[in-house]
Amino acid sequence: MALAILCTTAHAQVTASADYLARMDADHDGRVSLVEYQDWLSYAFDAMDADHDGTLSPAEQPGGRGKPITRDAHRARLADAFARQDKNRDGFLSAAELASPPR
Repeated sequence: MALAILCTTAHAQVTASADYLARMDADHDGRVSLVEYQDWLSYAFDAMDADHDGTLSPAEQPGGRGKPITRDAHRARLADAFARQDKNRDGFLSAAELASPPR
């Protein structure tokens, strides 16, 4: 019984990762490029950038404090996370790579 639950849970995770990949995969080639990854994960930055100047001021950040963060710096951090998730170093993320957190 426990094995059946484990197998079902693992399948659900892969399916969820495949669904997530499908949403991020703007060109529908079955994999996520760096730009697709950055674009998808920049939605929160874009939503918080109230004055649309490409920089999150302390007032635009949660709690109304922190150092200013530029969109370029944000995308650079995402590029670093992408590189850590791209286990086979092919420049794209598969559903399995998306399912594993960056290390």
